[in-house]
Amino acid sequence: MPRILVVDDEKVMVKGLKFNLENEGYQVDTGYDGEQAVDMARQEQYDLIILDLMMPKIDGLQACMEIRTFSAVPILMLTARSEDTDKLLGFEYGADDYVTKPFNILEVKARVRALLRRAGPKGEAASRIHQGAWIIDTAARAAWSESGPVELTAKEFDLLELLMKNPGRVYSREQLLNLVWGYEYTGDYRTVDVHMRRLREKMEKTPATPEQLLTKWGVGYYFKKD
Repeated sequence: MPRILVVDDEKVMVKGLKFNLENEGYQVDTGYDGEQAVDMARQEQYDLIILDLMMPKIDGLQACMEIRTFSAVPILMLTARSEDTDKLLGFEYGADDYVTKPFNILEVKARVRALLRRAGPKGEAASRIHQGAWIIDTAARAAWSESGPVELTAKEFDLLELLMKNPGRVYSREQLLNLVWGYEYTGDYRTVDVHMRRLREKMEKTPATPEQLLTKWGVGYYFKKD
């Protein structure tokens, strides 16, 4: 039975969502502020989280970003705002989908089913890769580090994806150029060094002393194996 967390400061709405989702066969837990959402997501294993955008203590965007530091659980945002900028910001913070209030409960149910279907039986999206506190979504081409969502260029993402899919495997610069750039690169191998430096600056807590994107001197680069 899929387990869902619903968090909104409007208690009547939470009660209604809980009632309707339980009638669909889901197990539903509830909360009423952003801090509670983060704490419950950290302590329990959920298949889906429904978060309101505007909540006390910390808002839904901040809660979403904090949850993304330790989980790739699908997140459906509820918002009274309909502006595209708000939705784009939510997606950048790690939200998977949006429903604008006032909403039709049938739409919420349909979006819940779609997110759970995409995520698979364990609630972890098949397109998502976890290594330590880092997450990448290969379908959405999105990445999250310990500090939240990270904006990567196309080649930075491709390079990170390759390394995270093969932790512990050391790749030479030549191999990385062939695999990521897709052809025998005739330029300077330092292009790999530049991309690795940028990835470390964006993803690592302390880029000068990386903990995940490592160098094997004289050989190449690799992602630390847990």
